[in-house]
Order: sequence, then C-alpha cells, then structure tokens
Amino acid sequence: MIKKNNTFHMMGFIFTLLAGLVISVSTLSAKESPKQHKESKLDAYIKFTQILNLVENQYVDEVNTSALVTKALKGLMSNLDAHSVYMDAKSFNDLDVQTKGEFGGLGIVVGMRDGALTVIAPIDDTPADRAGVKAGDIILKIDKQATIGMTIDEAVKLMRGKPKTPIELTLIRKGESKPVIVHIIRDIIKIESVKVKTIGDDLLYIHITSFDAKVTKEVKKAVTAHPKAKGIVLDLRNNPGGLLNQAIGLLDLFIDDGALVSQKGRYKKDESIFKAKKKNTINRQIPIVVLVNGGSASASEIVSGALQDRRRAIVVGKKTFGKGSVQVVIPIGQEEGIKLTVARYYLPSGRTIQNKGVTPDIIVESGTVKRENNNTISIKEKDLKKHLKLELDKIDHKPSSADTNSSDNNSSKNEEDKTVIPEEKLYQDAQLKSATDILKALIITSHNKEAK
Repeated sequence: MIKKNNTFHMMGFIFTLLAGLVISVSTLSAKESPKQHKESKLDAYIKFTQILNLVENQYVDEVNTSALVTKALKGLMSNLDAHSVYMDAKSFNDLDVQTKGEFGGLGIVVGMRDGALTVIAPIDDTPADRAGVKAGDIILKIDKQATIGMTIDEAVKLMRGKPKTPIELTLIRKGESKPVIVHIIRDIIKIESVKVKTIGDDLLYIHITSFDAKVTKEVKKAVTAHPKAKGIVLDLRNNPGGLLNQAIGLLDLFIDDGALVSQKGRYKKDESIFKAKKKNTINRQIPIVVLVNGGSASASEIVSGALQDRRRAIVVGKKTFGKGSVQVVIPIGQEEGIKLTVARYYLPSGRTIQNKGVTPDIIVESGTVKRENNNTISIKEKDLKKHLKLELDKIDHKPSSADTNSSDNNSSKNEEDKTVIPEEKLYQDAQLKSATDILKALIITSHNKEAK
C-alpha cells in the first residue's frame, strides 16, 4: 500500500504507471507511428504529474496522498467498463470471503445497465428471492443511501452484512408507477445449484440456479438416473452465471463435436476455442428446451446460445441479460488487486453476447395460463337431440364421496412428492407450460423421424 508520507516523485512514478495503463487500453490510430505513439504517452505522463502537482500544492485542503491514489485508481477502472474495479485491502479481503461462501447477504447478483445498478437475478430460495426482488429491478436506494454514481463493489459492500440483520431496498420496477420498497433480512447464502424434478412420466426438468463447481457432475447424474426420460427442460431463468468450465462441461454432455464457445481478447495469442469431446457426451439426441429470461447472464447465455447455434435445443422465454465479458482478478502486492475485463465470449456462430444477449426462438411472457372453466357447458354435434338428456343428467349428478376422496388423495399425493411438478403448477408458470408443450411436440417429431 502507498504510505501517507510518499513524496511527489513517488506519486509521479505511480501516475506514470497509471498513464501507461490508460494509454495501453486504447487502440492506436492506423496513422500513428510508433514514434508518435511514444511521444503521446510521454505527453500523457507529463499531464498526470502536472495535475497531481497542482492538486497537492494548491487544493484548498491538504490532501491525503494515499486516498488520492486510491480515488484515481477507482476512477480509472470504473471508466473502463462496468465490471473492471480496483480493490483496496478491504475489498480484496471481502472477495476472498465471498468465494468461500462465509458471508451474510441477500442472494442477488447485480450489474450496471445504462449506468443504473440493476438486479441481474435473485438467486433461487434466498432472502431476496423470498422478499420478491425481480430480475431487471433497478436499485435506487440501499437503506437510505442513493446508488447514483455508486460502483458495483460499493453497492455489494452495503448489501453484505451480518446474518439476521435487516436491510431496505428501494427499487424501480418496470410496470410500477412508483418505487417498490422491500425489507430483507440478511442470511448465509447457501445455493443448491442443480434441482431435478420430473414432469409427467417421461419429461425431466433440470433447474440450474448458478454455475458452480458441481453443475456438470450433477446434471450428468440426473440424466443417467432417468434413462426413460424422453426430453429435458433446462431451466436457466434468473441464473447469473458462474464458472466457464462448468458451462462448457454442461454443453459437452449433449454436443459431441465442434465448437462450443470461443474467448477473444486484445491479442491473437490470447484467443481460445473450446470444443466438444465425444468421450464426454452422454446423450446427443434427446430433445431439449431451454428456458431463459432477463436474469439469465454470462454462463447461462453461453449455454443457451451455444445450444441454439448448434440447433441442439429450442430456447424459450425472454431475452437474456447480455453479459459476455471475461474478468480476471490480478493481485497487486499482498493485500490489493484489480478485477479486469480481459476478453469477450463468442458463440459457435461467431456472434457476441455482450450487450446483445440471447434472443429466444420463441418469446413467451411470464405469468399464468388461463384455463377453460370445467363447469362451462360445451355442446357439439354429437350432443344434439338424444344426447342432450344425458348431458342434463350429468349436470345434476353429484360426485360420490368415493370420487371426491379419490381426487383429493391424488392431489395430496402429488403435492407431497417434491420430485414431481404437478400439472397445476405448469398452469401457474406460462413459460414452463410452453416449454413443456414444445418439448412434447419435439418428442413426437423425433419419433416420426425414427419411424421413417
């Protein structure tokens, strides 16, 4: 760390390094020669030291040199993009704590969209999810502190805290005429990344809430444990992403050759293409429907976009978040570091995710599905004349207690079985219902092709 008694010369050296970093991230003009480039860098160095000298000697209050450097570093990183940040000793330590999962939080992933602190996704079954926070919500205030001009790291610091402590978020939500205020109690965030259920007798539902280190293993286990499954609904809604190797591993389970995703940085030598390996594939034929929404980001977009590009799945839902950049954490000394964007992801077709997202093959809004009233009398050709009397008798007929008990027993049985999604639940989730219907159509189509 920079100590308070650092001299002007030391500061000049530091800002020289900063200037070099600023210039290095700029693309040289095609007309600029190496000599001109060197001279422009020197001019930038001089400008930095001149301004620093003026601030140190003429600012109305005496400035703390270390604080000045920290602010300069934060300003530098925040002006690169929304995900690059400078981490002082506390921030760097907080990152280490977060990766170990030993913190109290809300269970939301946030990002910057058009300069506003935006919820990418609430993590399933966390305090924020239970409080009703939604993907796309703009966080206007954290407790009483406005988020305007706040960095992501600063916001995360405010939202993180001791378990069982309260926090208030003021949100701007699309469709709401006034801000929404939610009260949340922090808790230890424990994420069950893969949840597996069945739909009917032959459909497998796999909900992935985040791409942690066990996703590929758990999905492989789920598919092999259900050999009779004829189709898979892969639910990536509100999945903020995670580990790239797990996204690649998941794709590899269902695609046996060719490109899955590529990573391109500033230099040619840094480009990487990740390809499928046949030995890792467990099923390359089973029909798949992928569910996404505005809370699907990063690794979720890689998976849904790659399956879409390779025509391996139908993507259903709403357009995804649009985060296709790669960040690495680079330590600076023993206690500090930077998180720097070093590359972008590209899908098999060559398209980028960054700021574009993945557009579903079939757009389906969230909500419920309106069902036909079972009590409505519907008369068809066969019901005319002699059948009318029979229909009137049916209306007057009251179900026996045996019939009622049987229905109730079946209902309670379905409710008790946590591994099965009952039909009633499908009608409460329009996107899932659409995905299920599309999957059934894919199964029928694939069977017809096999029959030929």
